[in-house]
Amino acid sequence: MPQRRTHTLRGRRRRPGLGAAAGIATFLLLAAGAVLPPSFVTDSAGPTFNTIGDYEGKQLIGIEGMQTYPTEGNLDLTTVFVSGGPNGPTSALSVLGAWLDPGSTAFPSDAVYSPELTTEDVSSQNAAEMTDSQSAAQAAAASHLGLDYTETLRVTGAAPDAAASDLGEDDVLLALDGRPIEGLDQLGEALQQGGGAPVSLTYRTPDGQERTSEVTPQRDGSSGRYLLGLYLQRDFDFPFDVTYGLEQVGGPSAGTMFALGIVDELTEGSMTGGEHFAGTGTIDAEGKVGSIGGIRQKLIGARDAGASVFIAPSENCDEVSGHVPDGLSVVEVHDLDEAADAVQRIGAGEDPASFPHCENGSAA
Repeated sequence: MPQRRTHTLRGRRRRPGLGAAAGIATFLLLAAGAVLPPSFVTDSAGPTFNTIGDYEGKQLIGIEGMQTYPTEGNLDLTTVFVSGGPNGPTSALSVLGAWLDPGSTAFPSDAVYSPELTTEDVSSQNAAEMTDSQSAAQAAAASHLGLDYTETLRVTGAAPDAAASDLGEDDVLLALDGRPIEGLDQLGEALQQGGGAPVSLTYRTPDGQERTSEVTPQRDGSSGRYLLGLYLQRDFDFPFDVTYGLEQVGGPSAGTMFALGIVDELTEGSMTGGEHFAGTGTIDAEGKVGSIGGIRQKLIGARDAGASVFIAPSENCDEVSGHVPDGLSVVEVHDLDEAADAVQRIGAGEDPASFPHCENGSAA
């Protein structure tokens, strides 16, 4: 970012012999640019977007079906600019620049992406992950607010040796041993409690037929859990609809800030107190906040956008510690309840430093 680079240049001006050093550095950059193959991926700070604000004349998060309330302040989702690999070509000079810039990173492309991935593959994957994160954010927000919703599990595929091999794509799970299946967590708990004993699995086929199959769950060697061997899509039916006015951002890392934005719009009163928050983190339907990539770049992007408090996943604290820009407080969270509580209390005037924060390492 221009602000970050200006600061770096000022630091160099204080060193003696700058003219000679700059000449040598320029020569090395040009020479390396001629010989270094540009098979790298670079990351740098990207723009931020206020989830409780407008984007291109439209509300970034639009909610219908329930009463919404006015918001103030910022709950910014943060992004990373990624160049190289399937995202498009990058030059050797930009790779060297990323190495020299403490706010950027550069990695060999094959350490980040499979060689066979295309630009279209990456775009499709990012779009799918964004859609999933938005559904999970809505579920997490509904749970946090105590709103009821329904969940169905739809089969999208099966492992080669799946225990439930009779089921096919788009079959919907209905019951286990006669008990209705209400969600993924409930199904998982029932399978573990059964200890691998055969179960009766009822499901509905795409043409509407209801069938039952006897299945013996298989124990997974790595996790120790009993599984059906099915890939399942979680489909939700909520009491409110959410639309998102942001299409050019992909991936799952905006989930936590989307969930906070939904909670704020459905909660009466000022959640942020007018403060400028930013943050990142994946989220699942149960509200657990997960780690993301590029958090150091996102911290810089948040600071440059004017944020004073950054909501960070606890799992990313090792990467955050020692890399927090001046003027930014980082609050670490494990789940949406902690994140919403921190925003409300800091918005009401509490000191961000009184909350668990990554500068001192992860709290237990």
